[in-house]
Amino acid sequence: MERRIYGIETEFGCMVRDPSVGTAEEVVERVKDYAFYDRKLGVIDLHARDYAFEPARAGGFLRNGGRLYIDAVGSHEEYATAECCDLLDLVRHDRAGRVLLAQLVSELGLDDAVSFHNNSIDHFGGHTFGCHENYLVQIEDRFFTDALSFLLPFLVTRQIYAGIGRVGGHRLARPSSKNNIMTLGEHEVDYVWVSNFYGVEIDNTVDFQLSQRADHIVKTISSRVRFNRAIINPKWDSYYSYSNLHRLHILFGESNMSEYACMLKVGATSLVLDLIEAGSMPEDVEVADPLETLRSVSRDPTMKWPVRMRNGKMSSAIELQRRYLDAAKRHFSRRDDQTDMVLREWERTLNDLETDPLSTADRLDWSAKKVLYTQYVEETGVSWKDDILQSLDLEYHNVSPTAGLFYGLEEAGAMQRLVTDAQVEEAITTPPQNTRALGRGYIVSQLIAKPGTRYVIDWDAVYIERNRQLDLKNPFSTYEKEAIRFLKGV
Repeated sequence: MERRIYGIETEFGCMVRDPSVGTAEEVVERVKDYAFYDRKLGVIDLHARDYAFEPARAGGFLRNGGRLYIDAVGSHEEYATAECCDLLDLVRHDRAGRVLLAQLVSELGLDDAVSFHNNSIDHFGGHTFGCHENYLVQIEDRFFTDALSFLLPFLVTRQIYAGIGRVGGHRLARPSSKNNIMTLGEHEVDYVWVSNFYGVEIDNTVDFQLSQRADHIVKTISSRVRFNRAIINPKWDSYYSYSNLHRLHILFGESNMSEYACMLKVGATSLVLDLIEAGSMPEDVEVADPLETLRSVSRDPTMKWPVRMRNGKMSSAIELQRRYLDAAKRHFSRRDDQTDMVLREWERTLNDLETDPLSTADRLDWSAKKVLYTQYVEETGVSWKDDILQSLDLEYHNVSPTAGLFYGLEEAGAMQRLVTDAQVEEAITTPPQNTRALGRGYIVSQLIAKPGTRYVIDWDAVYIERNRQLDLKNPFSTYEKEAIRFLKGV
């Protein structure tokens, strides 16, 4: 594909510090309602998108073409970017979700009582929540049998630059374990499609690791997402389908605070998908056990990241990533400016990780955390097992610009940026200008100004009243003119 559509869905954890403002479930509802009914940033769903997971009025589409909604499993506030085909558009729209939540909390006067975090782990509760990536791919009948063995080694080793870092570790056990720290949820929806339960124990053998979610991934592929967390979750829906193109839904991802890490994660993954589609994958990349590799790379304190290959030989995560990089350079170098940017930064980061991993602390989340926390441990004399380290780990991901540790690093000039605050602010209300999100965003903006109109909005279609429908099948089309004609007379 010359261009590729991609998008990111992020589930945010909600921490309520003052119980007088309500429970976390009540707060996420309040924030969501304020966004749609007071700020008028979008139009609320009048219909149930899914009776179990997204009932009517659980959220809706935004003026920027994305979605804000409540994921019923865990009652997470969730933000899905609009469809993007430009990496920097994706970076600013992803960050716009964090900025938007921070603004909503502040405008509601909840800054001192409530905080949202785009981390992926509840250290003491044992729960994990995700950041999922979606890619438009050319899928043939044998995509998962032929291509998965090439894609999985990349996905389980890209954490050396895409990981968001984590203090401590978890181990999974049967729920009867006396050391289980995870309580079962109170709502039936939490267990839809669950075929197996497990408990979670704190693993004190780990001080720090690359990934927050690696300890919780138990499958390579699974359509059942809770207690069967997988690297890939097949999504054969119509939302991204067009011609022979479909949506690849990657479950094992984490929400990067770093703009650079987000760009590199999605950019490199997109190039690997290009290689798969072109039948140009590098040789000898298959690993012996993807899930074991995922955990061992995440937990390796030496930062050498050895990997056992299917052929019995040993390699390293860096060497494995280089094989993908070299193949991408051979086939796609000088294709366009963004491809060259990804290839250049991919190589620079791998070089730095090989010579001095912590020299990447100016652009990668895990290494920025590692440097920050190591300095704190050395200066204060606390242990890596101390609860304060867990608190620091959480506050790195606080979306509040005044409380988040990441923003403190950024303000000090310690983290590289790719987009400006003005560009991010614009992305809160303005869709990408080169995908179908433009037409959808226009329709949403017009419907806000026309209260009382009945509508159904989805990623691939819009319905008005009883008999008016606009299909948005081609994600590369802006549908700008069609949207204007569609709303005439409404």
